[in-house]
Amino acid sequence: MLKKWLREPLLHFLLIGGTLFLVYGLQNEDLVENNRIVISEAQIDRLITLWGKSRQRLPTQGELQGLIEQQIREEVMYREALAMGLDQNDSVVRRRLAQKVEFISADLAALAEPTETELANYLSINSKKFEQPATINFSQIYISYDKHGDNVRAYAKNLLNKLTQSDSTMNIKTFGDSLMLDPQYKQITEPGVSRLFGKDFASELFTQPVGTWQGPITSGFGLHLIRIDKKSESRLPELNAVREKVLAEWMAQQRRDMDKIFYQSLRQRYEVVIEATASNAAISQSSADAKQ
Repeated sequence: MLKKWLREPLLHFLLIGGTLFLVYGLQNEDLVENNRIVISEAQIDRLITLWGKSRQRLPTQGELQGLIEQQIREEVMYREALAMGLDQNDSVVRRRLAQKVEFISADLAALAEPTETELANYLSINSKKFEQPATINFSQIYISYDKHGDNVRAYAKNLLNKLTQSDSTMNIKTFGDSLMLDPQYKQITEPGVSRLFGKDFASELFTQPVGTWQGPITSGFGLHLIRIDKKSESRLPELNAVREKVLAEWMAQQRRDMDKIFYQSLRQRYEVVIEATASNAAISQSSADAKQ
């Protein structure tokens, strides 16, 4: 029961809200009442670490002093910018600060670890994202409009009769007309067929029975006689086979849900007034006219 309670989003938001108010309070107090700038040991260690990663060596004493002075300069300029209100009415700064607040909900979502049951349920509910599509193995014989003209369908019918009476081991390359596409395909999906022969051809192909010559089916190239040798239906794989993908999708959904709830909880704290302008009125009128 305690573990389930700790996973509740409402508790997370209460903790976030308390942390935000505490941080804001401390920051405002520092800016208003405390003009001291403290470069902590942790900050110095971070400067040394970043220098080492960049230069592949430790900084000299003089270089370290320069890094510290640069840090102090940045802090001074930052505080003075806030004091002068330079952070206001700046779209870039506003967007960056808004993103940093959004990162809070994203980080919170990343802390959640799903159970196997939750992942299994997510897989079942979102089966379309993870199902393995239907595939077929098929053979095709092409018949050209240009070569056979008005007689093309009669030719296709006669050829189909020969195929149904011939040995299954025959060389189909000796039938039909030449085309810059393979006569046989294996383990190909409907989108794959669509890319080669067109959407209508693919849709009709996947409705054909297995093991017999059928057709003709029309594509952008001409007519085709086809034989499906093997067909596998679409299926939902076991969780273990796609666990990493399901986990990634589950985490992404958690971030979206958490961001939505987090924003709504913050949004409720504000009264929003949208003032009417001539431009807004014109847009509203245009939308109304379009619906009529």
